[in-house]
Formats: sequence, structure tokens, C-alpha cells
Amino acid sequence: MSKQPSRNRIKSLLALMAVMIAAGALINDYSSAARASQRDLPESKGVEIVREKCLSCHEADVIVAQRLSKAGWGREVDKMIRWGAIVGEAEKEPIIAYLSANFGPAPAVTPSGTKDAGAANDDRGKATFENKCLSCHEIDLVEQQRLSRPGWTREVEKMIRWGAAVTEEEKESLIDHLFKNYGPRRK
Repeated sequence: MSKQPSRNRIKSLLALMAVMIAAGALINDYSSAARASQRDLPESKGVEIVREKCLSCHEADVIVAQRLSKAGWGREVDKMIRWGAIVGEAEKEPIIAYLSANFGPAPAVTPSGTKDAGAANDDRGKATFENKCLSCHEIDLVEQQRLSRPGWTREVEKMIRWGAAVTEEEKESLIDHLFKNYGPRRK
């Protein structure tokens, strides 16, 4: 018998080498993505603790996409702690301060003028939508919902519980606007 490796063994070794090379490339891509994700957070006081505590589970885009008030970020951090994030009491406030300073609600949009009572209600609802909803969410998220009036009522009430600064006076006109413009598609 010959001491040379068989063709099948050579093929197996080549296949194993290909897998190892591909795995190395994936690890390198993941490391590059992780470094890029950390650079996506703005540099300011508290960024290092947010990178350490938050980016160990999330990529930066999960944080950047949200626009919450200080109270909203406080509830979000508390939720993450309940879900297992290891954040000490001394670390909690700097995280909330950083997140609310860099990812707070967007500035309000100036509301448009009013016409008659029905149009005025819709204008109020539209202004509330633009000022309160679009400061945190992109419009495509709303457009894809297509909820019934009770569905929009539940959604608005949930957002208020999560920190949306919608007053009782704004709530009904907002729900009317959402249902009128983003209700179920008519057949």
C-alpha cells in the first residue's frame, strides 16, 4: 500500500480548510461590524458606559432608532435590567442621561392652520401626529399598521404608557387622524 493520502482524504482536508477560511472571514466581518456599531454612537459624556452595558447585547441602530424622553429612557433601562442587563445603580443614571441627551424626542413640527371644526380637529390630530409620533417613529412604521379605531386607541394608549407626551385633549383627535389616514384599507 501507498503512504500517499487518498483523494477522498485530500478533498476532506480541502473542504475543512475552506470552512476554516470562511469562518475566519465571518469572524472578521462580525468584529468590523461591532467596531462600526460602536462608532455609531455620538461621543459625549456617558458613551463608554452605554457601549459597555448596552452594545454587549444590541447594535447601536437599536438605540439610534428610538427617540424617548428622559422618563421613557428610564423605563427602557429598567426594562432591560428586569430582562437581565447587568447595570449597577451607579451606572443607571449616566446611561439614562446619555440616552436622553443624544436620543430624546425630535423638535416639534409647527402645526398648520385650521379651517372648520371638522378640519380643525383633523389639523389638531395631524399636528399631534407630526409633533408627538414622528419625533420617535418613521412614517413607514405607521403606514404599515392599518389598524381599526379600537386598534389605534390601544396603540396610542400603549405609547402614552411608554412615555409619549400626548395629553388627554390631544388623544382623541390623534386617534381620529390615525384611523382616517391609516385605518384598514377599503376594498
